[in-house]
Amino acid sequence: MSTFSQFELLPTLQETLTEKKFTQPTPIQVRAVPALLAGKSIVGVAQTGSGKTLSYALPILHQLKTLEISGKGVTQEMHPRALVVVPTRELGEQVSKVFKTFTHDTRLRVRTVLGGTTTEVAKKNLVGYFEILIATPGRLIQLMNRKLVNLNEVRTLVIDEADQMLDAGFLPEAQRIADFCPTKCQMALFSATISPTVEKLIQQLLGNAEIIRVEGGYQLAPKLVTQNRVVIDGKREPLLEKVLAEKTSGGTMIFTNTRQQCDKLAALLETQEYSFVIYRGEMDKVERRKNLQAFRDGKIPFLISTDLASRGLDLENVDRVINYHLPQEIENYIHRVGRTARAGRKGLVINFVTERDQPLMDQVKRLKQS
Repeated sequence: MSTFSQFELLPTLQETLTEKKFTQPTPIQVRAVPALLAGKSIVGVAQTGSGKTLSYALPILHQLKTLEISGKGVTQEMHPRALVVVPTRELGEQVSKVFKTFTHDTRLRVRTVLGGTTTEVAKKNLVGYFEILIATPGRLIQLMNRKLVNLNEVRTLVIDEADQMLDAGFLPEAQRIADFCPTKCQMALFSATISPTVEKLIQQLLGNAEIIRVEGGYQLAPKLVTQNRVVIDGKREPLLEKVLAEKTSGGTMIFTNTRQQCDKLAALLETQEYSFVIYRGEMDKVERRKNLQAFRDGKIPFLISTDLASRGLDLENVDRVINYHLPQEIENYIHRVGRTARAGRKGLVINFVTERDQPLMDQVKRLKQS
């Protein structure tokens, strides 16, 4: 299918797609939307920035509104019909924004219960009738234990950014959440890569699911330019000084591997009076959110982070990614560089390379050639 108009979606959804100038679906949307509309459970594997959220949002909105039109709307409070589980608050807010783009005409209700908010806020979000719930696993289970939400009416369960969620140790939580949904519940799991842990979840929960691998799921974005800078005698600072002096029109994300490296780099940039913010684990969540928003709005040009910022964040203004410390795993590299050159735009990645990084660079080279 070459246009959204070819999908069998309700007129209200088609009107919003036209209004928002969504015309041509991405490869993952071409395959996932019809499969989910047909009621199939799927595993969708596609690179970051490929439009996975809309791949499941459109079918969910279509199915739930169709139920309502047929006289089978929601009749019980705190009983969502669709559940989307995400690894982080930031991703949950982004997913909610995508759904709400289409709720003006459909009048479907979207609620969130996300980590980093108070229990009172979460309880308030669950009051009344609603169709769609977006949640982080820890907060959701906490509310389930207090019987503040019931999953008996869930028709579709989506696990988004599954590799990130499961790498963070959420496998038991994901399994428990799925167990509380109806046995015949439609399931969709989306991920940029499939790790052994994700494979385990697929086998346990989605044994009969259709696996959709979009070409390029393990490849680099076509408009991504890669530059490798050799680190001599471990001296990264002079290289960074030269790189940061090079002009770029958008924001720059600088990745490190550990919180300690992140803080050390931040201290260095502070002495040189650069304007930057930090985004890493083990920091106040309100501060982290504030930092991300300042970078997203273009008020701050540099974001220093660990791999926490490498997945799930949709940041449109990132023109450059700097791997100050390269990761060990190719999957983490793919996620990091996926922050730029998104949705067909150009992007630049600059890698600070040592001898220890050569095995990873060999893998990157093979990716670029594939």
